[in-house]
Amino acid sequence: MFYNVLNAKDLVNLDGEKFKKEVLMQHNDSCLNLVALKKDEIIDTHTSIADAAVYVLDGEIEIHFDAEKFTVDKGEILMFKKDDQHHVVAKKDSKFLLIKI
Repeated sequence: MFYNVLNAKDLVNLDGEKFKKEVLMQHNDSCLNLVALKKDEIIDTHTSIADAAVYVLDGEIEIHFDAEKFTVDKGEILMFKKDDQHHVVAKKDSKFLLIKI
């Protein structure tokens, strides 16, 4: 996969599923994942073991923290610290990059 130009939006497709994740790169706690999530699906409450950024390639998601909710649209990035408990809701069929560093 290295030294190739990739079209991220085409790398993972739902194919009738509600959730799909493709690990593109990983080293220790750092990783680059591509996630596809069907409209109205939820990724349950969890924490990240590393600081993270979510970059929405297509669609719209909400990321819910304890008392705050952020809507992240296509082309937008949300960054957050490790150990922040959160869950994700797809407002539309969505694809996003999850970057943990």
